[in-house]
Amino acid sequence: MPIKAVFFDVGETLVDETRQWFSWADWLGVSRLSFCAALGAVIERGEYHRRVFDAFVPDFDQKEAEASRGAGDQGYVIEPRDLYPDALAALHELRDAGYRVGIAGNQPEEAERALKVCGVEVDYIASSARWGVEKPSPAFFARVIEAAGYQPSEIAYVGDRLDNDILPARRAGMCAVFLVRGPWGVIHARRLEAEQATITIHSLIGLSKALASLP
Repeated sequence: MPIKAVFFDVGETLVDETRQWFSWADWLGVSRLSFCAALGAVIERGEYHRRVFDAFVPDFDQKEAEASRGAGDQGYVIEPRDLYPDALAALHELRDAGYRVGIAGNQPEEAERALKVCGVEVDYIASSARWGVEKPSPAFFARVIEAAGYQPSEIAYVGDRLDNDILPARRAGMCAVFLVRGPWGVIHARRLEAEQATITIHSLIGLSKALASLP
């Protein structure tokens, strides 16, 4: 069946999270290089990314830290400068081509409004926080299918991670588009499971043509 809907992950797919991670390093008082090295090691080991904080703060309390940062105006925020250069153009390209376009990622609920403020125009935006379920849970992808309004084989899910995006999307019966960029994309591209992606791309530009060429 031809693809009729395209849903996107957020972090390192549409949004460059470099500034967010650097702000954590600054807040912890560690060098950005050291922090990035620790994050890369966590990704390589296949651990939950929040384990990166354990390298610097034993028994790190994520919720307490986020509350503290938020009180000091250092909380999580997506700004226009954080969007990858190809993000808005690709979304417009897909909508102009007639696809239903959505965004659904593991994000706090405030990310939904932030994306709209950044000029993101799509048919549907959701966050794991609002849905109450996170990737890679099958329930998350069931919600994507429901939001898309099409059969799983008619939906493409675009993401930078094999564990959270590509493999669970394939198990849900979707077209899985692996975007190789950001720390997860670069590291995961070396794994054998990367072959399970329906399509592998390095830029979002031209995605509509790639989807249209699928058998």
